[in-house]
Amino acid sequence: MKCKRLLISIFLVLFLINLGGGLFASSTKVKITFMSTKGEINPQLEEVFKNFSKDYPNITVELIPVGAGQSPFEKLSTMYASGNAPTIAMIDPNDVGKFKDNFLDLSNEKWTKDALKGVLDDVTFEGKVYAFPFALEGYGLIYNKQLIEKAVGKFDPNTIRTRFSLERLFKNLEAKKVTPVVISPLDWSLGAHFITIAYAAQSRDYGTVKKFIADLRAGKVDLVNNKVFNDLLDTFDMLRKYNYLKDSPLAGTYEQGAQLLAQDKVAFWFMGNWAWPLIEEVNPKNRDYGFVPVPLDNNPNNFFNRSIVALPTKMLCIDTKNNSKEQQEAAKTLLNWFVYNENGQKNWVYGLNIIAPFSNVKITPNDPLAKSIVEYAKAGRTFKIPYAILPSDHWPIIGAYMQKYLAGRMDRKQLLTEIMNYWTKAK
Repeated sequence: MKCKRLLISIFLVLFLINLGGGLFASSTKVKITFMSTKGEINPQLEEVFKNFSKDYPNITVELIPVGAGQSPFEKLSTMYASGNAPTIAMIDPNDVGKFKDNFLDLSNEKWTKDALKGVLDDVTFEGKVYAFPFALEGYGLIYNKQLIEKAVGKFDPNTIRTRFSLERLFKNLEAKKVTPVVISPLDWSLGAHFITIAYAAQSRDYGTVKKFIADLRAGKVDLVNNKVFNDLLDTFDMLRKYNYLKDSPLAGTYEQGAQLLAQDKVAFWFMGNWAWPLIEEVNPKNRDYGFVPVPLDNNPNNFFNRSIVALPTKMLCIDTKNNSKEQQEAAKTLLNWFVYNENGQKNWVYGLNIIAPFSNVKITPNDPLAKSIVEYAKAGRTFKIPYAILPSDHWPIIGAYMQKYLAGRMDRKQLLTEIMNYWTKAK
């Protein structure tokens, strides 16, 4: 009889471990902190953490938001300097290597085997995994299909395969009194998202892209005469021409971009799928949105003209310097809850509109932008930006140069020369 009870107890423990993706063993209350660098989902994160605590009553999660305009690197550096690092830090892939000596080695976690191919490459050092890929995100030109079709008739996004075809559509929209596009003048959008397309589009081979970056550092690249950079800036110039904000190009905000798109004031917006909650909030009745790529040139067979950026953009790392072993275990429990607990998966994917970069997570967000990214991914039409090898100050510095170029305060040669100078001095 005792043997039977023992077997039942063992079975129950194993069942709970399988159900929750890891059983938090501590009977004491543990509080962990979570530094978030995705301000657009912070309210939803608070709800997700409450739901997690319902499954694990002994663990509470406190959200630490990063202020608008402050880079993840700056915030985390400040917190380490004060001896108060968060238990879990949400940072960009290029920052993981800079802090890895403070992070927990996650190589033996089960989810490393279920992560999608390639998503751990940039956070693996000497065979050790130091980060959990939190979100697969993508970006390009978001289109409002309802508005476009109301103005010019049936719209097939697959017909936009060149700069010429995109501008032709812009002209048709303008003729119908529809403003074609809005460029949000945010340093992170211009410096981390737009101009970085030119790095990635140097080659479909990632090794060649990395060599290009190394050559930039060594001062061996002439960007003034680089075809890809000039092609991308030709497209940027075309977007500027039809920009809703062309008379005051630096006046726009992130929130304004979503409002203009959702309120049928513009047909396109350069942004990513993270913007969906804001778009939906403005106009919950319209769900007819998707992505078209930012075309580089007028070659319809150019892979990059038919593809969008999609990659893991945020990483979760667990601190070992300022957090106890129990806090570290609690943090691992949260990560496993996301990946292996049914309730955790739903909170992660549906609650946060996150595309989970794990093969075992079969559900996808219910929003049209996420579905558009998944369609591009299934068709093999995505590429990744070399974020892991970009310096931490790339977005604020290059973003500021791009803002000047957007506003006409810097010409193309000056812009490209400043970018070259930046790279030769970059740390």
